[in-house]
Amino acid sequence: MKQFFIFTALLFCCGIHVKAQFNSGRFTNMGGGAVNSGNSRMQRDTSKHEHEPDTLTISYKYMGEPTTYRMDSSINDFQTNFLRVPASYTTLGNTGSAAYNTIFTPVLKPGFDPGYHAYDVYMNKHKDAKFYFTTRPYTELQYLVGSKQEQVIGVSHTQNRTERFNFAFDYRKINAPGYYRSQNTSHDFYRLTARYQTKNKRANTYLSFYNNKINGGENGGIRSDTFLHNNSFKQRKTIPTNIGNGASTTFSFFNSTIPTKSTYKETGFLIQQQYDWGHGDTIHVNDTTDYYKYDPVFRVQYTFNIESGNYGFIDSGADTAFYVNHYDFIPGDTVRAQHKFRTLSNDLSLIQFPVRGNLGHFINLGARFESTAGTFLDADINFSNLALHGEYRNKTRNQKWDFSAKGEFYAVGQNIGDYMLSGMLKRHINDLLGDVTISALNVNREPSYVFKYFNSNRDAWYNTSLGKENTTLLTFATNNDKLKYNLTVNYYLFNNYTYFTDYYHSAQFNGLFNLLQVIFSKKFSINYFSWYLDLAFQQRHGDGPVSVPAFWTRNRFAFEKKLYTNLNLSTGIELRYNTGFYAYDYSPLLGQFIYQQNQKITNNIPDIAAFVNFRVKSFTAYIRGENLNTLLATNNYAGPMYPLNNFAFRVGLRWWFVN
Repeated sequence: MKQFFIFTALLFCCGIHVKAQFNSGRFTNMGGGAVNSGNSRMQRDTSKHEHEPDTLTISYKYMGEPTTYRMDSSINDFQTNFLRVPASYTTLGNTGSAAYNTIFTPVLKPGFDPGYHAYDVYMNKHKDAKFYFTTRPYTELQYLVGSKQEQVIGVSHTQNRTERFNFAFDYRKINAPGYYRSQNTSHDFYRLTARYQTKNKRANTYLSFYNNKINGGENGGIRSDTFLHNNSFKQRKTIPTNIGNGASTTFSFFNSTIPTKSTYKETGFLIQQQYDWGHGDTIHVNDTTDYYKYDPVFRVQYTFNIESGNYGFIDSGADTAFYVNHYDFIPGDTVRAQHKFRTLSNDLSLIQFPVRGNLGHFINLGARFESTAGTFLDADINFSNLALHGEYRNKTRNQKWDFSAKGEFYAVGQNIGDYMLSGMLKRHINDLLGDVTISALNVNREPSYVFKYFNSNRDAWYNTSLGKENTTLLTFATNNDKLKYNLTVNYYLFNNYTYFTDYYHSAQFNGLFNLLQVIFSKKFSINYFSWYLDLAFQQRHGDGPVSVPAFWTRNRFAFEKKLYTNLNLSTGIELRYNTGFYAYDYSPLLGQFIYQQNQKITNNIPDIAAFVNFRVKSFTAYIRGENLNTLLATNNYAGPMYPLNNFAFRVGLRWWFVN
């Protein structure tokens, strides 16, 4: 601990040094709103106080999305700004462990899907890849240390090598031994993006690469909740667990040994090439500077994408009773499962821009050919798909209207008949009333592959009776920057919903049911005191196998003020609570959350945390005491026999450099 405080002091001094460097220039505030173009206007920070201006201007876009975003440097939300995990997610008791969203979010994607989503919240995907433009090289470093040797590090860097070429790199490491036996997590996430534009601005290339490596310790939960009330087990590592109980685990930051674990490896490589026909003009800026502007009218776009996933489980010292009770087989020395998939796709699209100079107004028609191969312990599969897709998008240049209509249909192949249809209309009314959005989505899809087939070295099962799932989502949303609130109302309609009935068998609910969600967030401020309210109401109608709490809420009460010249402070308490419900159980062998109606999880008091967050120019620190509720009562639960952590102390550091 002494070494940690010395290290923290050195980092703080480093942050002060960078502050002095920033003070010599102008730093563009990094908020989250859309802009007309990459550098057209300044953005306001999402925190209460703004940065001083600097010469750095940095923005980014997502692939296929015309909206430009600014980076976020606010300090009031540790979950979003540092952990990158939404506050509504519940883990199985440790940083980096399997997690589900308490605000229910189904899979709404047609086509082939392996079905392993328990660790999705940590993963990199192509849809999340950011393509940057920055006037100067930008580097961000993150470091977190917590109780039980928990550590998280992050490194991000982006720079424009020329005006036409940018690359960005991101690495994140999560390593946490946890409070209970066989709960270690050791994850590595890599991402690389790049974009290139030719001198005449007619050709563009985008590259996205990611690699996710998950090593998630599995313990099957504790054997009895009575251990939590026994003073002999105040040290939670001594509580017997269902699996991994006698395994010998070694811990180090870069080389942990986890005998009982889920192992996921995902890799994706995508390259998109565009060639435009249109109109170019040379704009005279001053006596020495000319700017060449090119407005595309018609575009040919080719996208090559290869994604592979290796999903496995291993228990090298299997506990017989647990496997007999839940999986109906005697495990022997080792239980092992492994499913490998690889999908290669080629997409050709033709895009027209009806209005010159507005890249947010386009018509896109295309086709995609997909080839998928799967390898298991006892079999292989190969199949292909042909999908047709189209989109009409009109985001007006005055930013007041945004309309989108999309469609995707699998015409040939294994997933024939899968489709997605969506429509969205957004209107910016005015600064007082904010934005209003209405949207509709309908998805018809083959159930994820894990519902149809799974095998291990001890057993295998098939379910060939599953039909296609059909899900409809209707959404009304409004957000208001002036009044500082967001409201979203979701209405889901499910047909043929697929789920797991126990640890090893899937089924389909052959009927209709619906789910209503009302999600609201608002910031209330009185002088230097702020109340951040996040609230969700959920109600299922019908007997469908979806379990949700009626209410979920997070409340942050903070004192926020700019002290002296450069110190931005946010300190207070955070409360997170949901009403009782039949929380999902978890099958370690399959890596799936299980619908259950046997044990209702009711946590009597909220999860309580105290925090002190501050920023000095480019240096930000998050200091937190979490799970204070365990000092007053027994641990809360994430699911049946999955208690949450004891009191934890965490320090997170974030700082950035401009070269």
